[in-house]
Amino acid sequence: MINRRAFVLAGAAGLAAATTLTSPAIAAGASRSAVPGARTAASDGRFDLTAPAVQYLREKTLYNSTILQSFAFDDVHRCIFAVQLMEGGIQLPDEPGPVSGGDRSARGDMCLTRLGLGGEQLGHMYLRGFGHGASIGVEPGSGTSYIWTEADANPDSGYGTAVARFSYVDGAVLDSGSSAVDKIYVVPGSTSNRPAVDVLNRRLLVQYMVPDGGYRYRVLDLDRAKRGDLRPLFDIPRVGIDDTETPQGVAILGDHVYQMTGTHYTDESGDNPPSGHGNAYLSRVHLPTSRLEQRIRTEAAYSLDYREPEGIAIQLGPSPRLHLGFASGVAGARKYTLYYKSQS
Repeated sequence: MINRRAFVLAGAAGLAAATTLTSPAIAAGASRSAVPGARTAASDGRFDLTAPAVQYLREKTLYNSTILQSFAFDDVHRCIFAVQLMEGGIQLPDEPGPVSGGDRSARGDMCLTRLGLGGEQLGHMYLRGFGHGASIGVEPGSGTSYIWTEADANPDSGYGTAVARFSYVDGAVLDSGSSAVDKIYVVPGSTSNRPAVDVLNRRLLVQYMVPDGGYRYRVLDLDRAKRGDLRPLFDIPRVGIDDTETPQGVAILGDHVYQMTGTHYTDESGDNPPSGHGNAYLSRVHLPTSRLEQRIRTEAAYSLDYREPEGIAIQLGPSPRLHLGFASGVAGARKYTLYYKSQS
């Protein structure tokens, strides 16, 4: 059930945090649900990025025809959630007319698709005014899935200035300012907020950017954050991504952060031709030391046309998997593909 009492958590610019009222229903909404088969060893969170990439789903479709931005697994309810910018030409019930794709992007309007583990579409929601969808998280709850995403899209960029948590409701249209949306302002004045959730270790990762401060990662205790306690477990600079690269997703497991960068194929005369098998890079960062531990180029899904890296997520279970997302197809008919690397 969606909690109708919004709460706003005012974070601090430094390492302190302020606490305000939160609803008990929110704090209890997603208990420490056991993830079937999750190994204790997975809590360390280490994946060897040189492990082979295995195809999981190939060229499936989302509810809208735009490019996949990011995705996350609900390992309790056994489904996947994927987010994309809304396609142009859609008119929602309370809108006076169809809205262009450019306006949807500028406003931060997104489509969230619920998928079965075989890639089949199970439902969708529309999210207005949230952001770009560069990273999402899923927190299993009792009878529902709670989605973590950016919120309060910056009108100058379309990227989120807050982090939101809400219950998935099939077919709903949800506005960022709705009382059904719970928000956390992790670092006031920041933008490009991108959340990821580690359900196993109860951690919330938020990428953020502050003026003249560059990009950083802040990690919070998931359950304390929902009660209004925003004291960080870690707050480190984003490392392992060059200023010339395009970030395409972030995930967290234990003490490790995973990053993916890259762009779509150009033609053969361009700087990222299909014959070169792409410029997608994966990296692993150790939170306690702020150290880049591993970085590799991946050729996973190189045979796709267009092939743009889009999203990275962790699937728990007997053998945890690090999933990589890729977009393919032509404009107006985009598809997504997932590959994974198993934890050794």
